[in-house]
This record gives sequence, structure tokens and C-alpha cells, in this order.
Amino acid sequence: MDQPRALVIGGGIGGLSAAVALRQRGWTVTVLERAPELTPVGAGLGLAPNAQRALDVIGLGDRIRALSAWQGDGGLRAPGGRWLSRTSGEAAADRFGGPLVLVHRATLVSLLASALPEGVVRTGTAAALVDPGGERGPAVVSTPDGELEAELVVAADGIRSAVRRTLFPDHPGPRYTGSTTWRVIVPAPERPFAPHETWGRGRLWGTQPLKDGRVYAYAMATAPEGAHAPDDERAELRRLFGDWHDPVPGIIEAADPGQVLRSDVHEMAVPLPAYHRGRVALLGDAAHAMRPTLGQGANQAIEDAIVLAHHVGADGDFGPGAQPAAGLATPDPAAGFAAGPLTPDPAAGLASYSADRLPRTTAIVRQAARTGRMTAVSGPVAVALRDALIVAVSRLGPGLVLRGFAGIADWRPPGRTYASGTARRNRLGRPL
Repeated sequence: MDQPRALVIGGGIGGLSAAVALRQRGWTVTVLERAPELTPVGAGLGLAPNAQRALDVIGLGDRIRALSAWQGDGGLRAPGGRWLSRTSGEAAADRFGGPLVLVHRATLVSLLASALPEGVVRTGTAAALVDPGGERGPAVVSTPDGELEAELVVAADGIRSAVRRTLFPDHPGPRYTGSTTWRVIVPAPERPFAPHETWGRGRLWGTQPLKDGRVYAYAMATAPEGAHAPDDERAELRRLFGDWHDPVPGIIEAADPGQVLRSDVHEMAVPLPAYHRGRVALLGDAAHAMRPTLGQGANQAIEDAIVLAHHVGADGDFGPGAQPAAGLATPDPAAGFAAGPLTPDPAAGLASYSADRLPRTTAIVRQAARTGRMTAVSGPVAVALRDALIVAVSRLGPGLVLRGFAGIADWRPPGRTYASGTARRNRLGRPL
């Protein structure tokens, strides 16, 4: 049987992860990216243990850990510098099977792209879904060079996904949360600092080190949708955060005004009825856009990619009316997935993908929204009560602080986990 064809619309983290995973499952993959080159929007990125385990499946976990800074001890602060809670990097790694690591988005995109053969990624290629396909025929995608047919289309076209609107025209789509964000990367300040996030009155600031010695900083504040600074965004950061504790003012002054990224925050408050229709699967922000308050947006896109490849490549006949196989075939030592025949119609696999991912990501979207509402509190009494609660919970033990990530950071991929076939261990010697 000829290898089935998959088209991936979007060359971001989720789309490239899906392309790598699907190729390892035996699909012929083409990535269609609208931009003239793979230039990720964003700056730093936190990869929690759940996303690292997903990358382990496709053999890239070790490489990304080697390129990343492992988050050490840090915590949550008030604008004046008082610590509201402390977090232990070792305690988090022990609880969740590995540390949080920080990496530049461009580094991850480059690593994923390097795992694909030349010619798989077509940049400067706008793509639109013409026909989602189904039991009787393939999906059809239009490009400037003509129409392409495929047994599977993966829509990783972001928060403003045109494919999502085509598949679910009556869905309200993402909504504005009332907050906007800024991101910047600067040289590390002379004085050392502990990684931290600082919560103020309707404002948030985070400072995290990268492996190359630079610092990734991010900020969030309530603002009207579409608003921009009258002069430049660095001046806006100075106005909002310039009197906060060190190293915040120094980081703002070190920023290149032209390199400060600003973007409004949207979320998929109303979940989609499914993450597939016909032969098309949605993943990442196209399926479940969420607030950045848990740092899980890209992490969940990577999970999506691995779970999708698992289901559409599972052993058994996925023709019309067939059921997914109960188990997996004998693992192929050269790949992180179980080997098994692929069939042209992935209908049952896509249904299993939706069933797996929709409840999990919906819950994370809602948890991120709850955390976002806490950071958006602005009244002085409400802020004082929030901070007192954080201090009280922190004093009861770090386990209570980490509990909020239970069920998120400790997620494990379906099927066989590690491409090498051997379990990895964290720096404490415990299995990841």
C-alpha cells in the first residue's frame, strides 16, 4: 500500500510536532506555512515535563533539554519585592518526573524543522480547506500552486484558524480575555536573581533565565482590546512596571523598543464539539486557545501532535465503521511509536483523538482562566486578600502550591513513551 498523505496547515510548534510524529508513523507529510520563512512569533517558552515526555516520543526530548535552562528555585512576589511563595525546582521535578525547562521558541522550531527532510516544509504557501473529505474521498486543500488531496489534514493554523471556521461556522470562536501581554529577551542583569513571577493590581511580570545567558521576561495587564502604546511598548512597560522590584526596571531599560512584542490574550471559552470533522484534525490554538497563565499553550499543542499520531497510526483497520484496536502492535526499535499498518481512512483514529484531547484541554483552558482572573484582580482589598491566601497556602507546604499542576505536568503519552526504548531519569534519579 502506498503511504497515506497528510497535509499540515501551519508551521508553528504544533504543526511541526505533528509533521515529525506522523512521518514516524508512516505518513507522507507536507507542511504548508503561509509565512515566507519559519519565524516563530514569541520569545521564551517554558516546557513542562508533560511536553518533554511528548517530545521524547519522537526522539527530541534529550536534545531540547540540552538546549534549555532548567528552572531552579524561585517563586511568586509582590511588586515591592516581598516573596508571597517559594517554589523548589527539585520538589517540582520530584513530583512531576522532571524539571520545567526554558527555551527560546526559535530554538524549538529549528529543532523540530531539522527533524524533517528537505522539501517537507513549504514556506510562503497559503493554504485553505476546500473539502474536509470523509468516507468517500480525500480532503482537498487549495494552494497558490493548485489543489492538493490528502487522506488527512492537520489544521495547526493558530488562534484565528480559518480551517476551524470552515469546519464549525456556528462556533463563536475565541474571545478577548481583557488582558494583553508583552514579551522580551534581554541580556542578563549584572546582579543574579531568582526566577520569579510577580503579581500586582491587575498586572503580572515574570523573569526567567535562558541557557545562553539572556533573560526572558513577560508581562500582562488589563487593557482594552487592540490598544497600543502611543509612543513605544517599552515606554508602556516603564509606565506600568517601572517602579517594581529589581530586576524589573533594569530589564525594561535594557529592552530594545523595537523588539518588545505585544499581543492581546484570547481564549476558547466555549469548547468545540470535536477536534475533527471529516478527515481534518484541529490542534493547538486552532482547537483550544488558552490564557498563558499556566504556561501550557505550546505544551498542549505538542501533546495534541503526539496523541493524534498515536491514534491515526494505531494498529488495525480504520476503514468506515471500524473500531480502534484494543492494543498496539510490536514496537519498532527504531521509532517511539508502535509499528502497524496504516489505512487511507483515519476516521476512527480522529474520533479517538477528539475523545482523548477535548476533555483534557477544556479542563486546562478553564483552569488557566481561573488563574487569569486571580492575576487580573485590581481592587486593593481584593489584592490584599489574594496575596494573604497565597502566603497562607505557601506556609502549609510546597506540595499545596504544586498541586495546581497535578494532572497537567505529570501527563504521560499514550503507548510507548521513549524513542530510545529506555526510560529516562531526572537529576534525582527518578523515572521521567
